[in-house]
Amino acid sequence: MKKFISACALSMLASATMAADTIKVGVLHSLSGTMAISETTLKDTVLMMVEEQNKKGGLLGKKLEAVVVDPASDWPKFAEKARELLTQEKVDVIYGSWTSVSRKFALPVLEELNGLMFYPVQYEGEESSKNIFYTGAAPNQQAIPAVDYLMDELEVKRWVLAGTDYVYPQTTNKILESYLKSKGVAEEDIMVNYTPFGHSDWQGIVSSIKKFGSAGKKTAVVSTINGDANVPFYKELGNQGISAEDIPVVAFSVGEEELSGFDTAPLVGHLAAWNYFQSAEADVNEEFIEKWKAFIGDDSRVTNDPMEATYVGFSAWVKAVEKAGTVDVDKVREAMYGIQVPNLTGGIAEVLPNHHFTKPVLIGEIQADGQFEIVSQTEEVPGDAWTDHLPESAKIISDWKDSAINCGNYNTETKVCSGQNF
Repeated sequence: MKKFISACALSMLASATMAADTIKVGVLHSLSGTMAISETTLKDTVLMMVEEQNKKGGLLGKKLEAVVVDPASDWPKFAEKARELLTQEKVDVIYGSWTSVSRKFALPVLEELNGLMFYPVQYEGEESSKNIFYTGAAPNQQAIPAVDYLMDELEVKRWVLAGTDYVYPQTTNKILESYLKSKGVAEEDIMVNYTPFGHSDWQGIVSSIKKFGSAGKKTAVVSTINGDANVPFYKELGNQGISAEDIPVVAFSVGEEELSGFDTAPLVGHLAAWNYFQSAEADVNEEFIEKWKAFIGDDSRVTNDPMEATYVGFSAWVKAVEKAGTVDVDKVREAMYGIQVPNLTGGIAEVLPNHHFTKPVLIGEIQADGQFEIVSQTEEVPGDAWTDHLPESAKIISDWKDSAINCGNYNTETKVCSGQNF
């Protein structure tokens, strides 16, 4: 019996030693359910980045170890799985979430347990947590520039704001409605429509869009439709003969990965707004694409914007850990501010004190091969956690570096923070 206990103790000690010799990277992405079409690729991206870093010798003399969980497109499970990663798996960092509702379920757990998560997808803003770095676009880095492009270049006068029924589309469209009205757009020239996740019957809605666009004014659809509902939406546009010349669609959640499952013929000419496209001409992008295809073992696989955001976030975290000399969350967070890393469009991403990044804004036109021709690109734009286009938000700033502020929602009028983080 003593020998057995001794053997068990030795085994536990060996396991603990092994865990101490690795830096654990949590992966919190849906591998099943409606969001798997988008999120599975991000899981693979993190695995590739971990493998590449280990080829370089790891980090702080230790190998990186990826720990993957599947919240299965079930939003409350993001909280459950985040807790599992932090308390049971003892991960040092998490890369995860796609939808804002999944992020908001994970956020209280991250703050309670002082975890650190990198969120790689465009979102609605109006948030800045000390435990999350937002590597995707804020509205001023995607939605607002996309509307400006449609207004200035295509002379759009009527607007259909079509989204999935959850917080990201709702808040983004609230911002866009306010912005459009500030530009002189009448309320009757704005149509808003929401559908559930996984919505498949688009015939009636597309008919309504077609009718709305027949009033003699140039009309466009601004799409915040997420997940696999995009497939039948675009198919129905083609079924009803709506071309990009008639009513262009600019999408915020459709990239190369989603298009790889489409018959793209009816989609040619429609648009997307991101901060990266695979077609970006840069040596660093060519190298990334080559590594991705080799890692995944499939030359037909594509890259997309959230993958680039994952790459940028991972690169910044590695640099911050090296600078801090530890994976301690508080020290890594302090080391993050001002970190600069290459993005994949040939520029530089900088980590800002509001936990957002500088990013270029790209408008791409869908091509027959499922790629995008870049028709507009800006210089790097600083991400704004709180929009200037809602009165209640315009007076709020986020700054986690300035010791006099040190919060995510500092009211510049009252000079106080309205909560811990957001």
